[in-house]
Amino acid sequence: MSEFPERVYTQAEVKKARELIEAGYKHRLTVRGSEHFKCRVREALELVRVAGYYDFLRTFIRRIEEIDGLTQLRQADAALWANKFAVESPVDAASLFVQKANSMMEYVEGKLYYGGEAEKRSNEKRREFLEVLESKSSDEKAIKECQRLLKMWKDSSLVY
Repeated sequence: MSEFPERVYTQAEVKKARELIEAGYKHRLTVRGSEHFKCRVREALELVRVAGYYDFLRTFIRRIEEIDGLTQLRQADAALWANKFAVESPVDAASLFVQKANSMMEYVEGKLYYGGEAEKRSNEKRREFLEVLESKSSDEKAIKECQRLLKMWKDSSLVY
């Protein structure tokens, strides 16, 4: 299998990335940042594994990197830039990682990955992940956090 493009920006690079992913390519996920950040991300990644989403995540995200600014998906880098606050709750961070992997998947597939409908789909993926984690986890603290976050998502959706 050939190498994943360094950047996923041009049409040719996106096409190459899509072909590799369709052939089963998975990134070796790396984490960059402070020791505290890396520890929190590892906790979140363990929850991603428990829920069965780890292969999905590493299909579309190659790196999770600590930054001081706003947490964001960097499509051209297949990377997630996250600040220290985004990873304080491992359950919330895990759901964020899956949500951003879903957005990256849509980017690679050529779907409209931003805007109202795309945001709705990515939020639904996040809720789906939380429901799966809640059902698969044996950690009472993680289950309670899933329930809290799901309630928050449900309550916030009533506004729209």
